[in-house]
Amino acid sequence: MASVLITGANRGIGLALAEQLQARGDQVIAVCRQASPELRALDVRTEEGVDVTDGASIEGLMESLGGLRLDWLINNAGTMHRTFLGNMDYESAMQQFMVNALGPLRMTEAMLPLLKAGSKVGIVTSRMGSISDNTSGGQYGYRMSKAAVNAAGVSLARDLAPQAIAVALLHPGYVQTDMTSQHGNLTPAESARGLIERMEALTLDSSGGFWHAEGQALPW
Repeated sequence: MASVLITGANRGIGLALAEQLQARGDQVIAVCRQASPELRALDVRTEEGVDVTDGASIEGLMESLGGLRLDWLINNAGTMHRTFLGNMDYESAMQQFMVNALGPLRMTEAMLPLLKAGSKVGIVTSRMGSISDNTSGGQYGYRMSKAAVNAAGVSLARDLAPQAIAVALLHPGYVQTDMTSQHGNLTPAESARGLIERMEALTLDSSGGFWHAEGQALPW
């Protein structure tokens, strides 16, 4: 049985991850700002009131967790607001950067005392953060925040390698969630299964890689 902490676990992919990991017998710590009825219905430990952009709330989470050791940390919390050239909302872009890029870094740094040799860190990023794969433009805040978290994830992989902690940057696919207005070719459950498979396959040799939930390596 593994102990797994998931951020953004109240809905969508995070909720599906919590459900599937709990079903296979793992100890799940579901972290979110506010629990949903669906999350409350799961038999998992829920930590509410945690904002990944707020250091004080993360410190409160650490106090609540005590000395619990984590096998997996899955940084799933994210946000997307549509921003296009000629109609830019820079405050929105900054908020996306705070949640999507600095949030996973802030959480990972805070949780380091709970990680150990063999622990794994997953960062749910997006193919939209790939510079070479950008053929359509637009979505400035989201794309920039995801490119930034990709850079942070590679640095984390290098810095945590001496502690035998591996890091994966994971694209969940085009998933039917509130973020995509329920458009997509994958359900949250299908995406979550792929993400769990990628976390299982993660090793120190593959640490710092950028992977699709289906298994293929993605370009930067």
